[in-house]
Amino acid sequence: MSIELDFRMKYASSAERGFNLDVKLPLPAQGITAIFGPSGSGKTTLLRCIAGLIPVPHAKLIVNGMHWQDGSSTMPTHKRPLGYVFQESSLFPHLTAKKNLEYARKRADDSSSMVLYHRVVALMDLEPVLQQYPAQLSGGERQRVAIARALLINPKLLLMDEPLASLDPARKREIMPYLERLHTEFQLPILYVSHSIDEVTKLADHLVLLERGRVVTHGPVTEVVAQSEFTLHSGVDTGIIVEARVVERDSRWHLTRVAFSGGTLWVRDAGDEEDQVVRIRILARDISLALDNHSDSSILNRLQGRITQIIEDKDPAMALVWMQVGSVTLIARITQRSAHHLELQKGVKVWAQIKSVAVVR
Repeated sequence: MSIELDFRMKYASSAERGFNLDVKLPLPAQGITAIFGPSGSGKTTLLRCIAGLIPVPHAKLIVNGMHWQDGSSTMPTHKRPLGYVFQESSLFPHLTAKKNLEYARKRADDSSSMVLYHRVVALMDLEPVLQQYPAQLSGGERQRVAIARALLINPKLLLMDEPLASLDPARKREIMPYLERLHTEFQLPILYVSHSIDEVTKLADHLVLLERGRVVTHGPVTEVVAQSEFTLHSGVDTGIIVEARVVERDSRWHLTRVAFSGGTLWVRDAGDEEDQVVRIRILARDISLALDNHSDSSILNRLQGRITQIIEDKDPAMALVWMQVGSVTLIARITQRSAHHLELQKGVKVWAQIKSVAVVR
């Protein structure tokens, strides 16, 4: 099963003149798909089209075999079994958290609503705040109630439009574990709009990169971020995402060793248990290259790989070097002068040197 969408329209707004949305692609019907791109790329517009909030003539939207729109035949927004979480929680200010949730339950299947209610309240850890009004809640608590409210509709699709954008860094860290838990415990597709690569790294399974309303590239998140198209069009620091397993914790030095197909890496200890699967992000700027394995160095992580391509960076002084390490692609950002000095070219074996403190968790 999958989500099939085809939206083509000219969208005019005060922010974008002549903005053309042209998105046609299949999406997986499970896990989190991040809709990623800079401001003005069409992320929120696409989400509102999927929700039916922006009418698009002759569009197509099929969710797990259910035709929400097919040409001129369109299912009204209020009949689409979807949940929508906005940047702001948009809770009813005159209702307690519990009353806000009960309002959502009215749209759920009566035969399962109480079971779903208790499951969602426990998942979002809302029992202590049920009797409080939105004004009495922190930003993170309000957003947890908003997510719970969307889940209580018992949706077939959950739309999340930058749900962390209005939160300060502390509140973002507070709510992130709940989003990760939501990812693992609810088997429903989630479309997650974001311009934060950190959120994408932690949450997404699949990634769609938009630029000016068009799809630049899409696919599994670990593959897409390693593509040159993503590097050139995303506007974020070049880097890759690696899924690894914790194999050792060194309490003396507060480090954790993680293993993946290309070898092992020492990273800062974040309290993960042994055998736990974790995601790490390695930025191209934090990788240096050498032709030999230098053990007389403060850098703990050294991985051997073979160069697969070298391209010019946007900065003419720099080059981006792709190398294959096991089944993983690493990207290093070095000066053109260094690449020339080392005589780097496709097929050459090199050692990637990565500082433990530079690995992003």
